Amino acid sequence: MLELATLGFLYDERLHGYDLRKRIAALTGHVRPIADGTLYPLLKRMEAAGLLTRELQPGQVAAPRHVLSLTATGRQALLDRLREPDELFVTDENRWFTLLAFLRHLDDPAAQAAVLRRRLTFLTQPASFFWDGDRPMRAADFDDPFRQGLFTIATATSRTELKWLRETLADLDG
Repeated sequence: MLELATLGFLYDERLHGYDLRKRIAALTGHVRPIADGTLYPLLKRMEAAGLLTRELQPGQVAAPRHVLSLTATGRQALLDRLREPDELFVTDENRWFTLLAFLRHLDDPAAQAAVLRRRLTFLTQPASFFWDGDRPMRAADFDDPFRQGLFTIATATSRTELKWLRETLADLDG
């Protein structure tokens, strides 16, 4: 998820490492705070893999800062990951939101629609947080107001996303 967010933000524009970390934290930080000890080793690995370059620029007030840019290989890596995301990026809500934040970079509406259809298929399968044998349990099956709340919120969220997916697919299919 962190690598996809890095590729996505650098696809948008060149950034200083600190600015990149702030943007990633704003997108994913409510789930996973981004520590320097996580981001900077990732950036070094991505640079070694030829996905990004680093340019030293003089600081305005302090020490020089590194500006990060995607290479052509890095730009293609983002597009490949958006076009054919791993299953977890379709099924895990936090990864899905990261993918969705950059899906606009695919310039092919059919490719965008294919990704949205995978999410739609996932969301329309029978699902529940709890099961009674082979039967998915629903909010009404619980006396516990907290589990009822969990189901009520999850159901409302899913309905809203399904509506958005269907409307967006209709637009993409034009």
